[in-house]
Amino acid sequence: MEAKKKYTEEKPLDKNLCIRKKFQIREKSFLSEYGTLSANAKRRNKEKNTYNIRTPFQIDRDRIVYSNSFRRLKYKTQVFLSPLGDHYRTRLTHTLEVAQISRTIARAMRLNEDLAEAIALAHDLGHTPFGHGGETALIEIHSPHFSHAYQSLRVVDSLENSGKGLNLTWEVRDGILKHSKGFGNIIPATPGETAITLEGRIVRVADIIAYLNHDLDDALRGKVISSTDVPDICIKKLGKTHSQRASIMIEQLVYNSGPKNGKFILDMGKDTFHAMIILRKFLYDKVYRSPGVHNEFVKAKKVIIGLYNHFLNDPDALQRELEKMEMAPWDSSKNPIKRSVCDLIASMTDRYAMNLYSKIFLPNPLI
Repeated sequence: MEAKKKYTEEKPLDKNLCIRKKFQIREKSFLSEYGTLSANAKRRNKEKNTYNIRTPFQIDRDRIVYSNSFRRLKYKTQVFLSPLGDHYRTRLTHTLEVAQISRTIARAMRLNEDLAEAIALAHDLGHTPFGHGGETALIEIHSPHFSHAYQSLRVVDSLENSGKGLNLTWEVRDGILKHSKGFGNIIPATPGETAITLEGRIVRVADIIAYLNHDLDDALRGKVISSTDVPDICIKKLGKTHSQRASIMIEQLVYNSGPKNGKFILDMGKDTFHAMIILRKFLYDKVYRSPGVHNEFVKAKKVIIGLYNHFLNDPDALQRELEKMEMAPWDSSKNPIKRSVCDLIASMTDRYAMNLYSKIFLPNPLI
């Protein structure tokens, strides 16, 4: 506190500075030494425009929110395929919950909230229709190396803005690419597997905090499981309600994390971390792989595979659909056709894919 007072008294902010520069000066005083300063941010491509109000990470956030890919998240599956109930999560509401959790954690740790929020808002832009069922289909038919994290990076780099991309900062792009963990380590230790910024690593953990809680909530609402099915240790260590569980996970991360041997180590505490691992395995076994959920995704995979093969064999139809989606046209000198077909399929919403499949493959009455 004393250092902050001294800084303010000795170096009053120049009234002639723009709002962005004033804010970036303040960042140096209120961010932790482990926080990422927006003044140091670098873009993928240099830009001529200078921004007087917003910092680079705030600009990234706004570009993401105003993108077509972000709007399409509202009709992409989270867990339940095209849910008819108004209260079930979609990929968009999941994204908003991850952003809220990321900002809460970043604020508590005195990190850059704008950076954390931008990464969180973009982390699933490349997610396929039909959730992980769609991702599995593209892994099988397109490439074993397909991942929604890499696809999200393609969206912001090459697909949005009619192929021009959003030209985000390197820090946000890195966080997007490193957010996914699947059934792997929640807090990775492998070099290169984790984001270069602490804010990016925060988003990775916020992602699992969000989906463990809201997927459990939706599974209970949809009667896929009952409250008595939830492992006792998860109730005991994490709480009975969505609010309790989320609060405990966030608080344990904030209070147990800190500097160690010159590095900032994320830690949730042994009991909380163990309960989270058990809850995740429970959701995989009893919800994500449950017959009701799995059988619908088997059907969804057939839609993905059918559309993929159709556009692979009809470049003109591919070009028409890319134009409708306001994406870059297929250019054989830049991408093989299967890459553009994958980009198209991954960008579709659940309802768009199902309607298109019906139009192409199902008979329609002539009279």
